[in-house]
Amino acid sequence: MSTSQEIKEIVKEKYGAIAGQSKQRNASSCCGSTCGCGDAEYTVMAEDYNKLPGYVPEADLGLGCGLPTEFAQIRPGNVVVDLGSGAGNDCFVARSITGGKGRVIGIDMTQAMIDRAQSNAEKLGFTNVEFRLGDIENIPLEDGTADVVVSNCVMNLVPDKSRAFSETYRILKPGGHFSISDIVLKGELPAAIRKSAEMYAGCISGAEQMEEYLKTISRAGFINVAVQRRRETPIPEDILKGVVTAEELRVFKARKVGIFSITVYADKPKQ
Repeated sequence: MSTSQEIKEIVKEKYGAIAGQSKQRNASSCCGSTCGCGDAEYTVMAEDYNKLPGYVPEADLGLGCGLPTEFAQIRPGNVVVDLGSGAGNDCFVARSITGGKGRVIGIDMTQAMIDRAQSNAEKLGFTNVEFRLGDIENIPLEDGTADVVVSNCVMNLVPDKSRAFSETYRILKPGGHFSISDIVLKGELPAAIRKSAEMYAGCISGAEQMEEYLKTISRAGFINVAVQRRRETPIPEDILKGVVTAEELRVFKARKVGIFSITVYADKPKQ
């Protein structure tokens, strides 16, 4: 892969293009004209939000890999921060729980996503949901802002995950907690996949080993770290063929690498 800044620019470009598309187009057209076919990995991990209160189809671009808001133990009146908020999907689900007395803040590094999310919030008439442009490695919020932090398949896109979890810790109130869905590995990816910018933007090549991911969370100061949900996520062969040779694909299959969607919970100590 390239430098951290180059990785961020790749992510901005890809998700900025996706922001202008529908969930259906993302799922069926290889991300439209900005990406070559083989980029369908953006949606193969998506979960079904239809059963969740507050779900807004127009805000669902199919980019997640879990349902963190379902497991986040959000309460009425909470301040909830969504890291990598996209078009606002998880923010609107969270808002249905916090109610009018709560507050929901979405953070995203892509201006096109912020614009789309704000438009969705305005259409819904929500005055306690806001969206801010920002980097998860330097979150534009004061210390101790949030009761709950959620994030859906976004930490994987951050080059410095240690910094991102330290920032998550900083913005949580003492005694607050997070519920984050992300992609992790069991076993080593082939070098071609790890080096692929396209696979990184699809949350795959940037995935850490599960054990290391959980250790990163603990090192940031969190306690009671627990995997709330775990789901194996096989990557379709036609996607892999776009970045690896036939021999590399054979080796990949032989290694039986496990790619998992997990939802992780952790508390910030009350201090």
